[in-house]
Amino acid sequence: MPLTIKDVAKKAKVSTATVSLVMQKNKRISPVTQQRVLRVVEKLNYRPSRIARGLVLQRSHNIGFVLSDDHFLRTEPFYTHIFLGSEFEARDQEYYILLHTIPRNFDKCKHTPLFIQEHNVDGVIIAGKVPQEIISCIEQNNLPIVFVDYCPPKGEYSAVLIDNFKGGMEATNYLLDHGHQKIAFIGGDLQHPSIQGRFQGYKQTMEQKGVTFNPKYVITSEADTTRETGYHAARSVLSHQSQVTAIFSCNDAMAIGAMQYIRDQGLRVPQDMSIIGFDDVDAAVYTNPPLTTIHVPKEELGIEAMRLMVELLKKRIKSTKKVLVPVEIIKRESVKTLKIK
Repeated sequence: MPLTIKDVAKKAKVSTATVSLVMQKNKRISPVTQQRVLRVVEKLNYRPSRIARGLVLQRSHNIGFVLSDDHFLRTEPFYTHIFLGSEFEARDQEYYILLHTIPRNFDKCKHTPLFIQEHNVDGVIIAGKVPQEIISCIEQNNLPIVFVDYCPPKGEYSAVLIDNFKGGMEATNYLLDHGHQKIAFIGGDLQHPSIQGRFQGYKQTMEQKGVTFNPKYVITSEADTTRETGYHAARSVLSHQSQVTAIFSCNDAMAIGAMQYIRDQGLRVPQDMSIIGFDDVDAAVYTNPPLTTIHVPKEELGIEAMRLMVELLKKRIKSTKKVLVPVEIIKRESVKTLKIK
């Protein structure tokens, strides 16, 4: 039979309540008693059940993880890596992660996660942009929220964010240093803080380097940031702006789509068109040629989100802490050096 708290209490000659308080590291118990109980715990190799501990602390030790279903894709596993980072850290912190995806057209009556309805989580991590309705739903249940790769424009929240602005600057500087000045930018919804930050880094760097910013080189009208929309965006800019020599894509998925459009026109990357992405997803290594991109430490985003959530739960106070995760350029073979005249 498995060991119980009663076995530890009997062996240590204390009450079960005392054992429970020692396991919670409660300072009300004298150091002498603490040591006696801990010696028995070690000798018996006792591990308190998570359920029992949760009843004592009035916590489930579950954390919800929510993202939109179009972000949880096998072909574009950016958010999958973030989820894995949260899962790894949750194990170390003795929490469980419960994953739930929601549609873009979120309906509270139809799509509210079961773990919220049943009050079975202590907090919720939200990855990527989601409808305001799900945020309101979580807040109505008085659950702490940590955002990853997104922070709502209204309200004050804790969030783990990518240094998108710096990444946008690095990508643009890299193209400029290779002789490119006619640089297009393709992206999705500029209301998304990540895309906005990357675009601002691109625009400011162009202006700082004395290169005239041309809004005709910018395509940000796509509904999302997939390979398909990258294909469309590349067609939109290149069919009207033949002088463009390089494309800065707001993410790797769109960059891969743009590369396909370039190939379909009988052109080559980077000989005829240079391209740089953002995120450094797994597929970026296997494109032809391998894609130069901005590396985002995706697992680290998830790890930091979980650490921030645990911090919120321990302090039991509302926090608006922001964690900014740095990025770096990964130089591969999709950018050509132009001869500077």
